[in-house]
Amino acid sequence: MSALALGSVWRGVRRAADRAAVYLPLVLMGIVALGTYLLARNTPVFLPASEPAAPTHVPDYFLRDFTVRSFDAKGRLKSEVSGVEGRHYPDTDTLEIDQPRMRSYNARGQVTVATARRGLSNGDGSEVQLFGDAVVTRQSGTDTSGRRTPRVEVRGEFLHFFADTERLTSNRPVVLERDADRFTGDSLDFTNLDQQLQLSGRVRGTLAPSGKR
Repeated sequence: MSALALGSVWRGVRRAADRAAVYLPLVLMGIVALGTYLLARNTPVFLPASEPAAPTHVPDYFLRDFTVRSFDAKGRLKSEVSGVEGRHYPDTDTLEIDQPRMRSYNARGQVTVATARRGLSNGDGSEVQLFGDAVVTRQSGTDTSGRRTPRVEVRGEFLHFFADTERLTSNRPVVLERDADRFTGDSLDFTNLDQQLQLSGRVRGTLAPSGKR
């Protein structure tokens, strides 16, 4: 090959090298961008842990023709709540009951029976609100000193029963019968443990002769 031809080839190689040098940065930038895209696509994304949603006042389960029993620490039956239908609300841990019937047992074995058109019970059945034709009856028994306690029945459109303290309250008119005695009032606060009775508002009472009590 002549020197002229060799020089022509060398100049062609240099021109090709110069053109490659011009585009080399663009090629490298493309390779880097592609690598960045692939890396980002395959990198796991750690999202912040979402906070649990607050419970809403919507029933989370239903009961039909049911009975719920609660026991104390010694395994003794403490209360028994039955109903035609029940709806549990998780935000308040309450059970709304249609046509409830409740039986509560104290440490002395006395039984309290409660009925109404509708009831609202807390989680363990120790507190029950009764609405519509509410009746709470405490059977006769004995107190801690062995003395007889009278049979007590209370009727009203609203009664609030606390099983642990054996307390019954109402801010609506009530009728109370204690053995043969009969009382009426606009509100009530009665505690069976100490036989303390407080009636407020328009209070009336009828006391039976001692021989009929």
